[in-house]
Amino acid sequence: MPESPEQKARREIDAKLTAAGWIVQDRDDLDLTAGRGIAVRNFSMKPGHGFADYLLYLDRMAAGAVEAKPDGTLRGIEAQSAKYSHGLPDTLPAHRRPLPFVFESNGTIVHFTNGLDPDPRSREIFNFPRPETLIAILAQPQTLRALLRQLPPVDDPKLWAVQGRAIGGLDTSLARGDQRLLVKMTMGAGKTYTAVTAAYRYLRHADSGPILFLADRRNLGKQAYDEFASYQPPDDPRKFTDLYTVQHLTTNAINPAAKVVITTIQRLFSRLKGEPDFDPEDEETSAWDQPAP
Repeated sequence: MPESPEQKARREIDAKLTAAGWIVQDRDDLDLTAGRGIAVRNFSMKPGHGFADYLLYLDRMAAGAVEAKPDGTLRGIEAQSAKYSHGLPDTLPAHRRPLPFVFESNGTIVHFTNGLDPDPRSREIFNFPRPETLIAILAQPQTLRALLRQLPPVDDPKLWAVQGRAIGGLDTSLARGDQRLLVKMTMGAGKTYTAVTAAYRYLRHADSGPILFLADRRNLGKQAYDEFASYQPPDDPRKFTDLYTVQHLTTNAINPAAKVVITTIQRLFSRLKGEPDFDPEDEETSAWDQPAP
């Protein structure tokens, strides 16, 4: 008998959670000692809140829930899944109440709401975060989105006026919570220096975590690395690379300590495909000039 759309979604969600390091269990087989992240299927919430398709435990305490839906039905279900964040039985331990992390997924797409943000809202993400990632978020005094609202004014005498306006625009959009941002600058306007300055601000004042810098060719990546290495922050006598680890990828292995990773589009694509390595010669031709895979 063919599986239903909801069964298919549950199977694919199980696989995604497992790939992200979660241990998926049935309610009757619950063992919170099995790992740091446990996803419990069909968990009964308190009266009036139904069953959570998956209740997420981190270090033996509830922290979130997942609403599973058949393919194509994710829009407009945030209110339905949000009720699970308020529905944990009072007798069960939780990191926060209401539960801070709420997900919706149809097995292909994953939406995430971080209830710790200043204005929580659902957004599409690549996959379920690893348990360690959510544990780290719980340990932060403020979320990244909160810190991005508290950035100091742009005050760097080395910046040209156009560069200062560009970074100020980025700050405004990030504080507003925009998901996609574009800075358009003409040739010779100092685009790389602007990007390095912005990266420093977000690392320094918002603890933003790793930043990916994409280049079209390997030599442009080397030029970007040199710009990071020579950058002198306005509020610290040390260079950027003295303060933060910057990695220019020459293999497909990423340094976990890197705060900035510079790579070509071609090598990134190879890395996302799971290839162990990539021929550097293929980085010498512009990605836009290569045939589609």
